[in-house]
Amino acid sequence: MDAPEAPLPPVIYTMENKPIVTCAGDQNLFTSIYPTLSQQLPREPMEWRRSYGRAPKMIHLESNFVQFKEELLPKDGNKALLTFPFLHIYWTECCDTEVYKATVKDDLTKWQNVLKAHSSVDWLIVVVENDAKKKNKTNILPRTSIVDKIRNDFCNKQSDRCVVLSDPLKDSSRTQESWNAFLTKLRTSLLMSFTKNLGKFEDDMRTLREKRTEPGWSFCDYFMVQEELAFVFEMLQQFEDALVQYDELDALFSQYVVNFGAGDGANWLTFFCQPVKSWNGLILRKPIDMEKRELIQRQEATLLDLRSYLFSRQCTLLLFLQRPWEVAQRALELLHGCVQELKLLEVSVPPGALDCWVFLSCLEVLQRIEGCCDRAQIDSNIAHTVGLWSYATEKLKSLGYLCGLVSEKGPNSEDLNRIVDLLAGLGAERPETANTAQSPYKKLKEALSSVEAFEKHYLDLSHAAIEMHTSIGRLRSAKFVGKDLAEFYMRKKSPQKAEVYLQGALKNYLAEGWALPITHTRKQLAECQKHLGQTENYLQTSSLLASDHHLTEDERKHFCREILSFASRQTDSPGQKIVLPLHCFAQLRDLHFTPSNAVVHVGGVLSVEITLCSQMPMPVHVEQVAINVHFSIEKNNYRKTAEWLTKHKTSNGTINFPTETSPLPVPQNNLPALELYEMFERSPSDNSLNTTGIICKNVHMLLRRQESSTSLETSSGVALEDGAHVLKCSGVTLEPGANRITFRTQAREPGTYTLRQLCASVGPVRFVLPHLYPPVQYDVYSQEPQLRVEPLADSLLAGIPQKVKFTVTTGHYTVKNGDSLQLSNAEAMLILCHAENRAVIYSNTRAPVTGGESSVLGMTESHGKHKDTQKAGQCMATTDHKVSIDCPWSIYSSVIALTFSVPFRTTHSLLSAGTRKYIQVCVQNLSELDFELSDGHLVDPDSNADLRLVPLNAKSPQHIHSKQSVFFVWELKWTREPPPSLRCRFSVGSSPASGGRLSIPLKPYTYEFQVENFFTLYNVRAEILPPSGTEHCRTGSLCSLEVSITRLSDLLEVDKDEALTESDEYFSTKLMYEVVDNSSNWAVCGKSSGVISMPVAARATHRVHMEVMPLFAGYLPLPDVRLFKYLPHHSAHSSQLDADSWIESDGLSVDKHVDEQPDGGGGGRCRGSAHLASGGEHRGLPMPRLQALPPGQVFNASVGTQVLVIPSKDDHVLEVSVT
Repeated sequence: MDAPEAPLPPVIYTMENKPIVTCAGDQNLFTSIYPTLSQQLPREPMEWRRSYGRAPKMIHLESNFVQFKEELLPKDGNKALLTFPFLHIYWTECCDTEVYKATVKDDLTKWQNVLKAHSSVDWLIVVVENDAKKKNKTNILPRTSIVDKIRNDFCNKQSDRCVVLSDPLKDSSRTQESWNAFLTKLRTSLLMSFTKNLGKFEDDMRTLREKRTEPGWSFCDYFMVQEELAFVFEMLQQFEDALVQYDELDALFSQYVVNFGAGDGANWLTFFCQPVKSWNGLILRKPIDMEKRELIQRQEATLLDLRSYLFSRQCTLLLFLQRPWEVAQRALELLHGCVQELKLLEVSVPPGALDCWVFLSCLEVLQRIEGCCDRAQIDSNIAHTVGLWSYATEKLKSLGYLCGLVSEKGPNSEDLNRIVDLLAGLGAERPETANTAQSPYKKLKEALSSVEAFEKHYLDLSHAAIEMHTSIGRLRSAKFVGKDLAEFYMRKKSPQKAEVYLQGALKNYLAEGWALPITHTRKQLAECQKHLGQTENYLQTSSLLASDHHLTEDERKHFCREILSFASRQTDSPGQKIVLPLHCFAQLRDLHFTPSNAVVHVGGVLSVEITLCSQMPMPVHVEQVAINVHFSIEKNNYRKTAEWLTKHKTSNGTINFPTETSPLPVPQNNLPALELYEMFERSPSDNSLNTTGIICKNVHMLLRRQESSTSLETSSGVALEDGAHVLKCSGVTLEPGANRITFRTQAREPGTYTLRQLCASVGPVRFVLPHLYPPVQYDVYSQEPQLRVEPLADSLLAGIPQKVKFTVTTGHYTVKNGDSLQLSNAEAMLILCHAENRAVIYSNTRAPVTGGESSVLGMTESHGKHKDTQKAGQCMATTDHKVSIDCPWSIYSSVIALTFSVPFRTTHSLLSAGTRKYIQVCVQNLSELDFELSDGHLVDPDSNADLRLVPLNAKSPQHIHSKQSVFFVWELKWTREPPPSLRCRFSVGSSPASGGRLSIPLKPYTYEFQVENFFTLYNVRAEILPPSGTEHCRTGSLCSLEVSITRLSDLLEVDKDEALTESDEYFSTKLMYEVVDNSSNWAVCGKSSGVISMPVAARATHRVHMEVMPLFAGYLPLPDVRLFKYLPHHSAHSSQLDADSWIESDGLSVDKHVDEQPDGGGGGRCRGSAHLASGGEHRGLPMPRLQALPPGQVFNASVGTQVLVIPSKDDHVLEVSVT
């Protein structure tokens, strides 16, 4: 290759802020290839794997190719990554051996020596093959020979450092393959170099950050280093990583400022504590504000300079990430934070300078967002920007107040000088906004130029902020901005415009319970209402302020005198009455009636004493305190006797009223309770605790709008009631605190009187409590005498003497000496009166009644004839007896029913011992009293001479306690065939165990019952025999069960039924036996039931043999043997085909029918149940029925018998049944 005649100047082939790649060798060759290379290089993404476990990312690599110069190589200590060459490429298209030896080899050697001298190891040699040149040269070597020489001379063991690019300007498949291989190698080499150098840079940066506690450490130097890393990420279009770097710088600086405020300051912070001399706001229209960056680099930047530059870079990256609304959020946090940081660092700031900086910054951020978003996006994201509008409005208002632009007379000379100084601190307008008509600089300068211009800009901003808050539903914020606007109007002497905004702000303060803002707003509202001449509203607000303890004593007295002076002026010239709520003047604490039950007779005197707590700071003379009373007569008022009224009234006569929180119309107890929960955030890598806090899960309920609550500052709307019934008290002086006022009234007309309204009159001003809650009533009664009879105990028991009380409510009637009550009773109830029994008269303090006592004896009839049948459980049967009473004050008799309870419950049972029969009677005491039972008898009312009842009871009286039982037993004997049924009557004498001697004899207690089928017909005996050759039964071995059924009598009347059949020789009946073991001790093998034909003759016996298997060891009870009568299907009971006769399921009756068959049932199966499955052929047919034999007709002689069963020898687990 021919050397160039003159050296070419260094060439920069592309824009800055891209990774630098130097190009050495044939520059003309690279110039021809560069267009294709610059297009192909970023086309394919590469996976960038980073250290420290960071997620890999796909990036598109671009490069800034520059001509190689030694000056570009990094010097020691240079940490700039933007000027760092990441890769060095040598370009050649040499294909001639002589040329290679003469020039190219020496040039390559010099190039590599320079790289080695600067420790640059990232290089690449590109050999371009051109077929056209090879045709023109006759003494050329093959391409591989040149490449091999270069690899042998320079690449050593890294042969991949030499890359071949074939005919790069042609369009062929070979060329494309060559390009792909070259681009892959170039991307890989560039990315490896980039990752290596960037990792080393990050390590150096971390080392520098760890030295921040050393005395000589400088934040500005570290800022430049970490910003270099951010520039690199931005260069790679990794804007999120770049933003992280600036966020880390932001957090680090903020922490140092906080530590400085806590007394732990760093030396380098003194550079940022210099006084603020420029407040031109944020600059967001440049990607990089080089002016402020140089100030930071020279350590001459103020706090505002650093914050402005840092936020401008964050804003640029956020806009690249298409997150403009986060810019607004961060801007608001930045502006509030800078104000606090200036205070912590104690930076000297001229008055109004910070307001100018915040105002300009707010508008700059808003205009920057508007420049990158369309109107639809802005309107739909007002919630993110409205905070900036409100903050700008607040700061402009502060500037107006500071510079005298809101005062009535306008700015004075001192204010004008301050305006000039503030405008001077803004400096000249920046070139990028000079041609903008509504730039923040022009707006602020115009607003400070005149009173009219300020008013225009302030009103525009205020109304815009209110409209935005309203459009997104933030009504509270809108009204708070409106309150600032009201203060502006009050200073401008426009109270009619200010009132609406003050009322709106006060309504929100009241709804949310902000006490101090409520007081402050009420003072402003009072001033506004006074200017507008709203007398009623002004007096109401004054009364609220006079009772407000957040004001000083002098301020409260001032507003109290305003009310009193108005009242004194109107007294001289009477006019319209003004009605105000009472709660702002005084509070009703409690009310007390005398008499305490608030019940008084017609003509009686009632006193009402109230406790009124005055809220005023000084004594107030009240002309009259009145209570309006509503009178009503109920339809059923005659039923409300004095006694009824006494029971339904409070006993102490005092009603307490809830304390009203007048500043807060929405009581706090109506809000839901806070639902607070702990919150922990842990690191996903090592599970260490990062943050902890408390969150409220029902914040949506607590911060819910309360727009429905009515404001107390509007017209009270209290209506003053006029009525015929009024309680009055005149000439009262209310001292601060509690005052007692007494009203007296004489009852005239019976009915219910409801206290409706309380009114205190101070001249023409009426302080009214419209409704008393809880409701307060007193009753005036007028009634006839009433009589009531009630037992002294819980209930009356039949059969014993007891006391009852007669209570007479006299009402209007006056009891005279000799008055008596005449009682007419039924024969079954005796009334026992003592001669010395006298009535006791109580005074009106308890109740106007006359009482007396008498003994009553209630007699009951037989147990089965009570009015109320005996219920299941432990309830006593009852019977009613009526008493007719003649009173001296009435010509009519009063009929009263007395209910008596039977104290006993009686049951009977039939017991058998072979053919001997016994009757047992159980008497249970259900009452709470103890009784003595004597002379128990059991007789046959039919007087059957062939039957005898032999008593087996003790002769002495028996004591029966409460809830206990006593048993009586008689043996039944007969000489002839007994009847099928036997009627019995049981009687026993009873008397209270604790009672003394009775004046009259008591009738015995009787109980009648009937015994059916009590004669024993069959004797059943069962026996279990061990297997042959063994002495005892063993578990698991079959044993023999012998069941013997013996007839004990000949044909009786009870045997004549459907089951009885007659043959030539004897009568017989069909019985069904069933062997059941409910305790599961035995397994019955084979048939467990069957039907037999039993001769009806004495000593006729039927034996049944079956096999059983014991399941447990021990003394086991025998299985139960049950007998049933087997009735044929053609009986009268089965003539109707109903659900009982048509067997549709597997039942017991079907089992018995199957067992009639000779070979029915089954085989050698062992079962623990007595039921067999029925065959399908029997379904739907009328089947025979079973009738259980009465217990008295069957005697089981084997009841209680047990069989010893020993365990098998090969059992490893022994189960023993103990019964």
